[in-house]
Amino acid sequence: MSGLDARDTDLKKELDATLQTRRELGEEYESALVDSFLEKVDQRIDGAVERRVRRQLAEQQMQTARDSRSPKATDSWGEKFGFGIVSLVLAVPLSAIGGGVGHLPGLIVTWAGIVGVNAFQAVRTNPGLFGRKSSRDGDWED
Repeated sequence: MSGLDARDTDLKKELDATLQTRRELGEEYESALVDSFLEKVDQRIDGAVERRVRRQLAEQQMQTARDSRSPKATDSWGEKFGFGIVSLVLAVPLSAIGGGVGHLPGLIVTWAGIVGVNAFQAVRTNPGLFGRKSSRDGDWED
């Protein structure tokens, strides 16, 4: 039996008890008995709404905490440093190939590509690097 079924059963028992009391005490107590029963129903509804609101608030707080985690794994210092090292290591053979095949224009194109890839990586991992605002900075402004 789930928690909701148990609460429904308890409420049914309360109603049965209220009706039995009404039969024993008579019609003059009917209004007071109905008011008492309705007060219990209101308390149950208020409790259910309060639990639901608390649960939703907790879920929103957890989602907000998940969304605002920083630094992200892709923004770690080690990854940035590793990307730079790999880029420099690969620059040597790429420069040799570009310079050997295309001479000076080939070497310029090779290094333009290396600089472009590194600039893209820097902007991706540091959104405010060249004066642009990151979307995270704007979230806290009024």
